[in-house]
Amino acid sequence: MKLYPRTALHLALLILPLLGMLSACETSKRGFPEVSSPTTDPEEEANRRKREGVSTQLARLNEGKIEYIMPRAQLATAFIREFNDGTVVDKTMIRKVQESAKDKPIYYLVGMGLRDGMFRSMAIPLITSTDQSLYLSSHAERYVITSVGCSFCYFSFEKNQITGTTCGDNSGGSRCDLVVENSNNLFRRR
Repeated sequence: MKLYPRTALHLALLILPLLGMLSACETSKRGFPEVSSPTTDPEEEANRRKREGVSTQLARLNEGKIEYIMPRAQLATAFIREFNDGTVVDKTMIRKVQESAKDKPIYYLVGMGLRDGMFRSMAIPLITSTDQSLYLSSHAERYVITSVGCSFCYFSFEKNQITGTTCGDNSGGSRCDLVVENSNNLFRRR
C-alpha cells in the first residue's frame, strides 16, 4: 500500500506541467486578432519606418512657409559635429525641391560652411508628416560636397533627388566632389 501514494504523487507531478502547457497554449490563442487590420498607405508606412530610427522634428509647414522649431544656431552646431573634420558651418536652411508642379516636393536640411578656405556643404532629406511637420531621421542619407578650387558648389537634382554637383565658377581645374553616406548622426541620443 505504500506504493499507491507514491504512484499518485508521480502521476500528479507529470500532469501538472501538462496542465501548465495547455493553459499557456490557450492564452496565446486569445492574443490573435479576429479581424485583420486595414492596410496602410505604402508611403506612410515607409515614413513610419524611417522615423523608427532617431527622428527629430525640425520645422513645420504653414501655408507653404517653413517655420523652424529648432534654432538655426543649434542646427549649425549639429552640422559642425557631423562633419567632424574642422568644417565651420555658418549657414543652415531647409530647402524645398520640386521639379514640377505635379511632383511631390522634397525638403532638404542643408548646412554650408568652410574648411581650410574651401567650400563645404551637407544636405539631408527630411520626412514630411501628415500634419505638415518636417522630421530628420537618422536613417536618412547625407550628401556631402567638398569644393576643389570652387568658391561655391550647388547640388544637382533629377526628379527631386540629389544626383550630383555643379561648380559655381567654370574656371579650369575647379570641381565639386560629392560623397553620399547611408545615414547620419546629426542628432544623437544621449
